[in-house]
Amino acid sequence: MAGGGGGKKMRMRFSKLYTFGGRFKGTQSLRSSDQEQLLGGKGFSRVVFCNQTERHAVKPYKYRNNYVSTTKYNVLTFLPKALFEQFRRVANLYFLLAAALALTPVSPYSAASLIAPLVFVVGVSMCKEALEDWRRFRQDNEINSRKVKVHVKEGRFESKPWKKLSVGDIVRVEKDNFFPADLVLLSSSYPDGVCYVETMNLDGETNLKLKRALERTAVVDEEAEFGSFHAHIKCEDPNPNLYTFVGNLEYGEEILSLGPEQVLLRDSKLRNTTHVFGVVIFTGHETKVMQNATDPPSKRSRIERKMDSIIYFLFAVLVLISVIGSIAFGVRTKLYSPSWWYLRPDQTTIYYDPKRPGLAGLLHLITALILYGYLIPISLYVSIELVKVLQARFINNDLAMYDPETDKPAHARTSNLNEELGQVDTILSDKTGTLTCNQMEFIKCSIAGLAYGRSVTEVERATARRLGKDHLHMLQYDDSVMTPVDPGSPPDSVVAGSVGGSGIELATIGHHHHPLAPKPPPHVKGFNLKDERLMNGQWIHEPNVECIRLFFQILAVCHTAIPEVDEVTGKVTYEAESPDEAAFVVAAREFGFEFVKRTQTSVFVKEPAVGPSSGVEWTLREYKILNLLEFNSTRKRMSVVVRDEAGRILVMCKGADSIIYDRLGKEGKGFWEATKEHLAKYGDAGLRTLAIAYRQLEESEYTDWNQVFVKAKTTIGANRDELLEQAAERIEQDLFLLGATAVEDKLQKGVPETIDRLAKAGLKLWVLTGDKQETAINIGFACSLLRQGMQQLIISLDSADVKAAEDSGDKVQISKVSRASVEEQIASALRQIAQDADSDASHALIIDGKSLMYALEDGMKKQLLDLAVQCASVICCRVSPKQKAQITKLVKEGTGKTTLGIGDGANDVGMIQEADIGVGISGVEGMQAVMASDFSISQFRFLERLLIVHGHWCYKRIALMICYFFYKNITFGLTLFYFEALTSFSGQTAYNDWYMSLFNVFFTSLPVIALGVFEQDVSSRVCLQFPAVYQQGPQNMFFRWGRILGWMINGVYSSLVVFFLVMGSFGLAAFQKNGQGAGLEEVGAVMYTCIVWVVNVQVAFALSYFTVIQHAVIWGSVALWYLFLVIYGYINPVYSTTAYKVFIETLAPAPMFWLITILVAVACVLPYTVYQAYQRMFHPMDHHVIQEIHYMQKHITDPKMYKREKRKAVQKTKIGFSARVDANLSMQRAKNRYYDPTFTADVKSLRDPPASNVDLFESPLFSSFKRTV
Repeated sequence: MAGGGGGKKMRMRFSKLYTFGGRFKGTQSLRSSDQEQLLGGKGFSRVVFCNQTERHAVKPYKYRNNYVSTTKYNVLTFLPKALFEQFRRVANLYFLLAAALALTPVSPYSAASLIAPLVFVVGVSMCKEALEDWRRFRQDNEINSRKVKVHVKEGRFESKPWKKLSVGDIVRVEKDNFFPADLVLLSSSYPDGVCYVETMNLDGETNLKLKRALERTAVVDEEAEFGSFHAHIKCEDPNPNLYTFVGNLEYGEEILSLGPEQVLLRDSKLRNTTHVFGVVIFTGHETKVMQNATDPPSKRSRIERKMDSIIYFLFAVLVLISVIGSIAFGVRTKLYSPSWWYLRPDQTTIYYDPKRPGLAGLLHLITALILYGYLIPISLYVSIELVKVLQARFINNDLAMYDPETDKPAHARTSNLNEELGQVDTILSDKTGTLTCNQMEFIKCSIAGLAYGRSVTEVERATARRLGKDHLHMLQYDDSVMTPVDPGSPPDSVVAGSVGGSGIELATIGHHHHPLAPKPPPHVKGFNLKDERLMNGQWIHEPNVECIRLFFQILAVCHTAIPEVDEVTGKVTYEAESPDEAAFVVAAREFGFEFVKRTQTSVFVKEPAVGPSSGVEWTLREYKILNLLEFNSTRKRMSVVVRDEAGRILVMCKGADSIIYDRLGKEGKGFWEATKEHLAKYGDAGLRTLAIAYRQLEESEYTDWNQVFVKAKTTIGANRDELLEQAAERIEQDLFLLGATAVEDKLQKGVPETIDRLAKAGLKLWVLTGDKQETAINIGFACSLLRQGMQQLIISLDSADVKAAEDSGDKVQISKVSRASVEEQIASALRQIAQDADSDASHALIIDGKSLMYALEDGMKKQLLDLAVQCASVICCRVSPKQKAQITKLVKEGTGKTTLGIGDGANDVGMIQEADIGVGISGVEGMQAVMASDFSISQFRFLERLLIVHGHWCYKRIALMICYFFYKNITFGLTLFYFEALTSFSGQTAYNDWYMSLFNVFFTSLPVIALGVFEQDVSSRVCLQFPAVYQQGPQNMFFRWGRILGWMINGVYSSLVVFFLVMGSFGLAAFQKNGQGAGLEEVGAVMYTCIVWVVNVQVAFALSYFTVIQHAVIWGSVALWYLFLVIYGYINPVYSTTAYKVFIETLAPAPMFWLITILVAVACVLPYTVYQAYQRMFHPMDHHVIQEIHYMQKHITDPKMYKREKRKAVQKTKIGFSARVDANLSMQRAKNRYYDPTFTADVKSLRDPPASNVDLFESPLFSSFKRTV
């Protein structure tokens, strides 16, 4: 039957299917006394006039419009907010003050020379901010301009953009469209007003939720009927609670109670329903999803914030030397000014008045503060901005992060945080759509004690690659039998199988088909089981054929899926509440049991006839649905009671293995031991498992039970759920176990390898998901965040005390008991970790959203963080978007380390914005996460390269660039101070004005920009081979105060060498051929030339990676200085002043000029060179060793040394498939030694065999494993 047929033609009422757990409870015409007291009070004052939007045009019923904005600025706030952002930078604030003082007579420079650079720097930065925010605005506009049908008048509906919606509007939403605002469901295309809703963007769950309209409004399901529809809604005020809603609908003379079942939230999607009608209750930023969002934050990197401290330090130095100079000037003015006849002391100004030396010194202080301003480089910020933009372009154009399937590259949405990518300590990740593909595949099963399915999971592939890397010969898995591989087979085609039963089950990875071999069947979405024993009807030749038949029948019948037939192709697809359920139905079809039709009371399955003698004969069988007991997180199982065509009454049940086991009869456990072993292997392979069981009932037994069940179902009262649970327990007993299913929650490509590499790089990964606990744990195993042997510390509110408090209904008591329970569980977990401190035990923290409500309170969150940071893995399940942001803030502020939030849905926006770095996955569902992010990628696997390669490079580049920038400005600025001291602090500068103006613009700017854009200490390939090098960033090894001060000391040393060697050389002999000494023009030009050479040679020595561009800009900058001297020297001396023909006439002909230049350059860089040589020789850093390995080809000439260093370049980790392999191999080694005392081989050799080409199959290790098998 079609999932969304039109209106009255659809007779199937879904409310009849769901009879358990109070999904639809009794009548809704009465409101509870509690709800009646709430409405109208504080927080519950909203009134909505349905179909009367004109009444919402005036207060007090005027509410916000539906326009949504995620931008940082608007037209009115851009100028003040952007200026505030710019002048948060201390250097900009200093130069603003200097520019103001430049308007006074005390300035040594013209006002234009100081104001113009400031305006340029601030203007460029503001333009960059405006451009980035404009892009956000365009993305917002795309969403705000989406269309939806809105009732206008007299039953007519017209399309309007989302932003035009108002509270009270009646809208019609079509299938597979997003809801434009928060709506109350009035009716749907189904007669009983139900609809399916996908909430993945809100809570990360891919399973569909059933929503149901009130019975009173469900009949209003034609457009024309809404012309006369009027009602009032009184409900709660806007709030971020996704799972609660309190309200009443006043329709006619009736007052009907509204709950979360009637609310359709913005950014959730309508599925499996042709259309719904709803009334808008919350719009725009008042919707629940936007209430969970936070304002776009202004993020600054740690390096940029530390730059402020450096600026403060340099400003203190500037003030100090200015004060020293001013005091000296005041003293000399008082003592010596009367004898300076050439200054006319009898007619002097206040600047040189010996009678007022204090005032003269104070005015000189202002002059000195401006004069020595070159210590604080104003061009630093604009250079960094330019470098970051170019770095972002490299990220955007990196083909290794381009996804051809979606045609989406990586995108740096802001360039302010490039270097922060290299300092990440903790990654907080969403699950659905980020780690997983939202696709379930039926991949293995166990039936009647036999395991079926040879397909390989992502976890097994990743483990196989890891084990196979260092093997010359591999093992092939074939149902737990190890066979040698043909040495001539492709190296990546096969990988090892079960290593001595350790649970590391590996199988064929590559698929190398012979040209003449038949092509494999096309892939079926949701099904990937490869086993010829079950396919194509071959299961009828297997032992226990009736068990297999029943197993397949349960898969085809025990569900709530709906078949949809494509009218064009005739192909049947299934819409199910969960992807697992859809995978089961598809699997049943592939096995020959095709679910084709559902009616109000029956399920029809096309299945093969009983006997195989006459070939395959298909028949359509009807299973009458007598009762359905649906799955929920408390029951952890689902059952249907059916009557087949033979008249048998069967209870078909599927659920968690622990739950099913407790309900097996004595005769139903025959296959339990074998099934249990298979379940353990499936779990280790990262698969989601369910046990399958059944029971046959006698007619009288069913009749008696059904009377109890119907009575419980029709009960109206607080104990209804309890009575239904008791009835279910009564029927779900004495079950017979048939087997188990294993479904792979399809991980995104490369997720296990990425997590493993990130773990090796020393990064921590927390998973924050809205999924239920069981799903989160399964994904934890699939991603190798969890593994067998890891102790799970589960914090939840499932204790008996909490349930008793909840049954009492006393909210104060519930809160008190819950808080005490969470506190005790955290304390107990901390004690357990303390007890295991001396062992190699690893722990995983798993906590749900209800527990987090209390754990995140001020009195408890510190203990929660202490517990979490001591665990190898942290998984938070059933968390709301707000809680994701709260957890992120806790980690960020509590640890003081850099956090990265990554997700793909609207429910991840708060987390992405709260984290130091937000990464959005540009997936198939919505763009909210991308719009709120700092960086976007199309697949989680690209995060590895974004961090380990680009993050490492950007951090090293920016850190080195800033240190070098301060070095060169200190070198240049202090020579001004020395010359001032030499000239009695008179305010005379050593250099021509244009020399000073162009120092940071032309002669030293391009080399430092090239350093920031192109420098690579190691290549991208090496970064990924030696991931521990990444830790240089989180440990901040290149921007510590020690390193910064080291560069500053180098600058001080260089300035001293430049000044005193130049001035000393001029005092030794005549500078020109005619015997004349050097004047101010020659001194300034020579000193400046030496500085240009020194700072450019220094940057050349600081680089690790040279390209043609680096050579061009470094030596080109030096050449540009000489060219400038020549050209500028020919300009009229009115403009060129001290530079007039100074190079042609005096400098170039003087040998001393060239000698001094060489001598000073060598003397300045010599200490740095000696230090670098000493460090590389005796105290090498990681990248020094790696550089030596690759430049000297050690991976070829000395492979043992190469492997040793490669192992050292991996952080010790307890997560990732490498840790899983290590743990399994350790257990295997212990197991073999226990059972076989002669086993002495080191299992480590399995991963790192000797360099010689020894055949693995002839080794004692392999022989010992064969003995074990």
